[in-house]
Amino acid sequence: MTKNENHSKHIKKPWPTRDAMQQVYTQKLWGGHQVDFYSGEGSHLTYLVQPYVDVVTAFLTSFDQPLVVCDLGCGDFNVGKELVKHSKKYVAVDIVAELIERNKNKFHVVNLEFHCLDIAAEALPKGDCALVRQVLQHLSNAEVQRIVDKLYQYKYVILTEHIPEGNFVPNVDIISGQGIRLKMQSGVDPLAAPFNLKVKAVRQLLSIPLTMGKITTTLYTL
Repeated sequence: MTKNENHSKHIKKPWPTRDAMQQVYTQKLWGGHQVDFYSGEGSHLTYLVQPYVDVVTAFLTSFDQPLVVCDLGCGDFNVGKELVKHSKKYVAVDIVAELIERNKNKFHVVNLEFHCLDIAAEALPKGDCALVRQVLQHLSNAEVQRIVDKLYQYKYVILTEHIPEGNFVPNVDIISGQGIRLKMQSGVDPLAAPFNLKVKAVRQLLSIPLTMGKITTTLYTL
């Protein structure tokens, strides 16, 4: 092996998903042309955001002692900022470094932390409850599988996904990026193959019908 070949083996591999999500924000593929970062209508339209905040708040405040909450894919934090006060500690992560730096500069709460992480490739923060809001729907099955395998470290997982109405074939594979499985009449179901998440209990917290499909929020007890 030549010196150059040996050096190339140790070069950090590219981050295609991180690059794709950076492109979403820099090119404003989800809108928000008047602001620096915008995580799409799903994070800003009141009829989508407020019911979610209400049901998650009801869950988090049902405990005698506040939980440590890990927001896996916090985006521009327009949603998460409403939930921080109901946690013992709130750890918000996203894959886009510039977005995380912006969030650190904008949101200052004593029990709030921001970290730049690729949740498919890196270790997840420790906590009691993971919030995964419309994140998996943008990822390939390989990346979803790596995330699902790590969710067992949490006692509770609150997962939100945009899925078709009625019966559908779950977990059709896609390339990670801006789009979701809905255009293929599919959606993420972590309990179905190939992910086969093993849970102790399942409870749907919310279902919001849309022109195409619906956005569901489900509580999994692991």
